[in-house]
Amino acid sequence: MPIAEAIKEALGSQSMIRKMFEEGTHLKKQYGADKVFDFSLGNPEIAPPPAFHRVFLKMAKEDKKGSHGYMPNAGYPEVREALARKASREQGVDIDGSHIVMAVGAAGGLNVVFKSILNPGDEVVVSRPYFMEYRSYVGNHGGRLVEVDALPDFSLDLEAVKARLSPKTAAVLINSPHNPTGRIYPSGVIAELAKILEAHGKACGRAPYLVSDEPYREIAYDGVEVPPVLAAYSESLVVNSYSKSLSLPGERIGYVAVGPNASDKLNLISALIYATRVLGFVNAPALMQRIVAELIFAKVDVEIYARRRAAFTKILDDAGIEYAKPEGAFYLFCKVPDRKQASPENQVPGDDKAFAEHLKSRLILGVPGSGFGKPGWIRFAYCVDEKLIKASGPAFKEAVESWK
Repeated sequence: MPIAEAIKEALGSQSMIRKMFEEGTHLKKQYGADKVFDFSLGNPEIAPPPAFHRVFLKMAKEDKKGSHGYMPNAGYPEVREALARKASREQGVDIDGSHIVMAVGAAGGLNVVFKSILNPGDEVVVSRPYFMEYRSYVGNHGGRLVEVDALPDFSLDLEAVKARLSPKTAAVLINSPHNPTGRIYPSGVIAELAKILEAHGKACGRAPYLVSDEPYREIAYDGVEVPPVLAAYSESLVVNSYSKSLSLPGERIGYVAVGPNASDKLNLISALIYATRVLGFVNAPALMQRIVAELIFAKVDVEIYARRRAAFTKILDDAGIEYAKPEGAFYLFCKVPDRKQASPENQVPGDDKAFAEHLKSRLILGVPGSGFGKPGWIRFAYCVDEKLIKASGPAFKEAVESWK
């Protein structure tokens, strides 16, 4: 029997991130891990904070009856209360545990949100470039992703967002700090976006949700603050995880926080809980729930990422590659250098896929911007060993020189 047509189509254009990561695995076996400069996947190399290991060992030694059994689908009540304290502090609101639904990572949380709010044909507006899996997360639940271009500096283009709102708009999805650009949307932009959504809701009778994907919230540089969303707009939800802030991507633990003033709040929270169950997650991992509840204010050392950002930008500067300087997260989104070839018909300005292949021949792995909806750019993840970043300098220089 054939597989589903939708899956067949998705497999033909599956994640460029994963494709490059898998190619990196193959190249490392062939040449050795220290010879391959793999900047493809946002898989933090930094170890979790020491506090995580202490709590993990303590709980692993416990022999408490039922500690690995089912709990309410939304998560342990005491864990939800702990996470509500964290979200209240970050979001500038006063919420309790009833506003928190534990999730299987931010990806699981986003799928739960879209399962809960989308009707067939509903639209979700997102700024381009964007994390490539968003299209699948929305499509999984009968929705359609509506893309609008960011401003040249990758800030949110509010007028473009406003122009694409319609009666079918169920949500606007934002990601700050942003993957792949590292941009952080300032409080003024969030406030203006809230006004636009409020006005649209009054005009058409349907206020879109503002869904904020925030796994990088605690990785910000140079004193730049990530503004609250729940305090800015009543119909808002925040999705967060510990994949980046505690370097736990494989443990799949996160949460959804609902704004205290959301209309029909009780039904919305009930929908999130129901979606958690019927999507097959059932509940977030029990052990990880209990662990993160004791680490609500712990995080990795952001200065390590700041040093890696500095090391990587120096290499790019030396090689002559332009980039958007990230304010947060751990990615560098770079402009593909122009290529000057003898045959005009062979010139493809900003050919990101060709440049990625060219870099791969020098054992450098990055992800083409096409995968994020932004051709002509390429993303490098600097959540890798700083020694590897510094060692890549000669390869980058040679690659750019031979490209031009």
